Amino acid sequence: MALQFVRYASSMRIPHTKLSPEALKAVVQEFVTRDGTDHSSVEPRIKSVLRQLETGRVELHFDDQTETCNIVTVEAGETPPADDASGCR
Repeated sequence: MALQFVRYASSMRIPHTKLSPEALKAVVQEFVTRDGTDHSSVEPRIKSVLRQLETGRVELHFDDQTETCNIVTVEAGETPPADDASGCR
C-alpha cells in the first residue's frame, strides 16, 4: 500500500481542521481512489492519510487550475505559502 504524494506549484493550502469530518473524509477518499489502480481496501488508506494530516506530515491543497484537492507532503522547515488559506473561517 504505497500512497504517492505530489507537490503542486499553483495551489492554496486548506487547513484540514476547517472542514467537517464528513467533508474531510470525502476529500481524502476521492484522493486515495483517484487513479483507480490500487485495489486494496479503501478504509485503511483513508485512515493513513488522516493520520498524516493530523501529524502534519502532509497538507491539503486546492489547485484552482485543475479544481481538485490534493494531499501534498510537508518539507521540513517549510513555511506556508503567501496564498495560505489558514486564516479563512
